[in-house]
Amino acid sequence: MEHLTKETFLKKVFDYENNKEWKFEGDLPCIIDFYADWCQPCKMVAPIMEELEQEFAGKINFYKIDTEDQQELAAAFGIRSIPSILFCPKDDKPQMATGALPKDVFKQAIADVFKITADSTVS
Repeated sequence: MEHLTKETFLKKVFDYENNKEWKFEGDLPCIIDFYADWCQPCKMVAPIMEELEQEFAGKINFYKIDTEDQQELAAAFGIRSIPSILFCPKDDKPQMATGALPKDVFKQAIADVFKITADSTVS
C-alpha cells in the first residue's frame, strides 16, 4: 500500500494548492487511510485495508497517510481522530469515515460511495 506525501497527494488525489473546489486527480477511485504508528485502532484497520486492496485490485487505489509525518495533509482534511478513512470517488465529493470499523462496513461504504462490489465490475 502506497504511503502518500504532500507531493504525491497533490498529483494523485487533489491539488488543493491550485484548486479551491474538489477536483480528483486519480485514474481510479481511492481510499486513504489517515493513521499514526502509535494508534492501536489504526493497527486493527491496517490488515482490513490490505485485504480490501487485494479484493478490489484494479478497481480502487488504496493509500496511507501518516498523520505524524504529514501534518499539513492531516490539517487540510481537518483530521481530529484516527483512523480516518477518506473515500474519493472519481466524479463526486469525497466522504470521510472515522474509527476502526469492521470489514463489512467498509465494503458497504465502497458499494455506497463507489458503486463497486468485490465480485463485479462497476454497474
